[in-house]
Amino acid sequence: MDFHSDNAAGVHPAVLAAVAEAAGPLPDAYDSDPWSSRLDSAFSTLFEAPVRVFPVPSGTAANALALAAMVPPWGGILAHVEAHIEVDEAGAVPFFTHGASHLLVEGEAGKLTVEALEARFARRRGDVHQVQPAALTLTNATECGTVYTPAEVAALAAFAKARGLRVHMDGARFANAVARLGCTPAELSWRAGVDILSFGCIKNGGMTSDAILCFTPELAKTLPVRRKRAGMMPSKGRFAAAQLLALIEGGTWLQNAARANALADRLAAAAGPRLLWPVEANSLFLRLTPAEKAALRKEGFGFYDWELAGPDAARLVVRWDQDTAAVDALASRLAALS
Repeated sequence: MDFHSDNAAGVHPAVLAAVAEAAGPLPDAYDSDPWSSRLDSAFSTLFEAPVRVFPVPSGTAANALALAAMVPPWGGILAHVEAHIEVDEAGAVPFFTHGASHLLVEGEAGKLTVEALEARFARRRGDVHQVQPAALTLTNATECGTVYTPAEVAALAAFAKARGLRVHMDGARFANAVARLGCTPAELSWRAGVDILSFGCIKNGGMTSDAILCFTPELAKTLPVRRKRAGMMPSKGRFAAAQLLALIEGGTWLQNAARANALADRLAAAAGPRLLWPVEANSLFLRLTPAEKAALRKEGFGFYDWELAGPDAARLVVRWDQDTAAVDALASRLAALS
């Protein structure tokens, strides 16, 4: 009955089968194997446009390398104040960009708005003494469990592009956002103005592979060397590629996300007015007293306190493979608390 994180989720059987299929010795290493050679075409089909794909072993690596391809050492990255790159990646982005700064912006429920970005820019002098903005990063689904719609992404991207900024999307839970909205992956990414997407799979049935998806060709030029130099290019790249292909080619990535979202909805209905924000993906944030937290934990329910939202806040994340009985048990307890 653990609801700490979807990072602890199991590996989907299709992924395990794909890794087993790739296990035998092959004459080709790095990205020259049959699985790696299919990645660009498979993701291009999924996203309805040419895509360059670079597997990496973590979402942190995807975010940091993607932003390094966009932002010079003296540049700045506009990000929500609670963005994962700011609060949970231990300075990875400044490290990989050799010094780029996070330019943080407030926003309700984890989301940036054009108005908030305009206010941030209005406080800038824009001279040589200040960090020069170079990119905007959006998290979808957000760190508060909400999602940006294609229209919202397009408006934010238009703001950025009008000022010469690139647009990155942290899609650690991109699948959950797409499943919730019922849109196409293209509508929520490049068609809305996203240049590079960090495509999350590890939380959603993968084992050891996320991916950088580059929709803007000139930004892909340095990524092969950046990935190699960072130690993020495994010699047996076929295992990473096999995982990604297993999830996207049969639609498993969306099925897994839809199941997690649906189970989160069940908990949201039980939590009712305790919810801090709308539940639009697979994460819930709610108010619980210390006594209530202790009682739930004593009964075997695991979850995080969420200090960013206050001392009485808690975060619960539903995994793609969460046991339905555990969800029903927690829903019953939350309803009784309410």
